[in-house]
Amino acid sequence: MLNTSGLHSNSSQVSVTNSKNEFINLILALLIIICFFCLFYFMAVMLNVFLTTSSIRETSRYILFLHMLINDTCYIAFATVLLLAANYRLLIPGPTCYLLFIVGSATFKATAYNLATMALERYVAICHPLRHGGLCTTKGTHVAIALMWVVGSIPYVAEIILILSSHNVISFVPIICSQATVIVNPAQNIIRSQSLMIGFTTVGLIILFTYVRIILVAQKISSQSPTALKAGKTVLLHAFQLCLCLASLLSTLTETYPYNYSHFIPTINFLIYSCIPRFLSPLIYGLRDEVLRKYIRQGVLRTFIWRTGHVSK
Repeated sequence: MLNTSGLHSNSSQVSVTNSKNEFINLILALLIIICFFCLFYFMAVMLNVFLTTSSIRETSRYILFLHMLINDTCYIAFATVLLLAANYRLLIPGPTCYLLFIVGSATFKATAYNLATMALERYVAICHPLRHGGLCTTKGTHVAIALMWVVGSIPYVAEIILILSSHNVISFVPIICSQATVIVNPAQNIIRSQSLMIGFTTVGLIILFTYVRIILVAQKISSQSPTALKAGKTVLLHAFQLCLCLASLLSTLTETYPYNYSHFIPTINFLIYSCIPRFLSPLIYGLRDEVLRKYIRQGVLRTFIWRTGHVSK
């Protein structure tokens, strides 16, 4: 009788703990979805400004900023699907799961590459102003965006070739989608870790180089123009956001030690290290720019007037 009572008590405690974890996961998932829709709304406003304003559409840093918004929105969308699928143990066909991971990982790395490109644009604008008009053209910016995606896709092409050439292939049977389930060859981990290390090291060196050069120029011309100092602060923000991206890689440590009993820690990590930094990007980069701030305010105001008129009708 005593053993039966103790067993019943333990099972009740486990049930209460599981219910509590599910509730916390649900609240965190709602916060992530809210962040996504806020970022999606800002992206829609920025896209409208971009399409209706030729001066914005032909400026390289605004093109890169819009690309970052679209990329970050896609990243949060795909990563949220993967997170919810893992939390609620949804079954997804193997190839679909692998495709979701490829897109999520590619958009994750594209954020870092975009930050480096934006830092280089500011470096050319401040340190080589006479060459800025010739180098940072609309066509050149589009080429830079295409190049960052080509470079970012190389590890995945190598990984797909490795999978196709190996005896183990990703099964079409529905599985619980996680990173471990799409690893069919140990070399995949090597490709992923090496590409991340090389990519983020290169981006970090580019941002450090551009920041130092811009600050040196700012010390010489700060009395005549505050533009260089503002550009230096912008590049410093790029470095801060890159650190947040790197922190999201290190956050997996908290999922295994010492909080392996907390099932909602991965969701908290995703919210803190992935969603919030990307949610702050529009505020950091968009609202700091006087030109963008004016157009964004007009876009939000038009949306508010349209919604008010629609509701009144």
